[in-house]
Amino acid sequence: MIVATTQRVLRQLRHDPRTVVLMVVVPSVLMVLLRYVLDSARVFAVTAPALLGFFPFLLMFLVTSVTTLRERTSGTLERLLTTPARKLDLLLGYGAAFALVAVVQVGLAVAVSGGLGLDLGGALGPLLLVGLLDALLGVALGLFASSFARTEFQAVQFMPVVVLPQLLTCGLFQHRDQMATVLQWLSDVLPLTYAVEALQRSVAPAGADAVYWRDAGILLGATLVAVALAAATLRRQTP
Repeated sequence: MIVATTQRVLRQLRHDPRTVVLMVVVPSVLMVLLRYVLDSARVFAVTAPALLGFFPFLLMFLVTSVTTLRERTSGTLERLLTTPARKLDLLLGYGAAFALVAVVQVGLAVAVSGGLGLDLGGALGPLLLVGLLDALLGVALGLFASSFARTEFQAVQFMPVVVLPQLLTCGLFQHRDQMATVLQWLSDVLPLTYAVEALQRSVAPAGADAVYWRDAGILLGATLVAVALAAATLRRQTP
């Protein structure tokens, strides 16, 4: 059932080129825009690694939450749940389909960033890994958020609640040790914090050290928890 769901979602995406462009091309376009907005190769080299994780996270959250909600409101999900398929199997199928798209998305964004002057050194593998984990986290949180929305507009409204607090406290705009203590505590429990730290460490001279692998493990754990919560809260239909 996981494979069948994955194939079905990929077929649907193939017939929706606008969504494919949004997921695959837009992060690369944003990286190009960032490079010329900053107009500094040095500043771009510092900022780009973190945003290589944030842009896929944001877009995959939006697309996944809306797509899953559409499946529920159209009755597709309810029909599937009348079969022997388990909710977790269906969600893993959705996650696998979007994960395949995320591989292309992150790979293209990293390649474009390298062409814009980001020195990847030997960090290509670690950078791709965390970028992919970040995209998968966006998928998992999108699946979870879709369980609480009744309309596509409500699904989009979850973005300020789920995404923006993580963006503001992850250390991208201000070093975490310079934030108020309460905000430091908040950032400690938000997974995007560890994505930013891992991405920054992946291009540092030391490379993928123990802290990098710890952060990658936390990202993977947060993704699995979000998928489990989505399976526990998924309803057959929108009331």
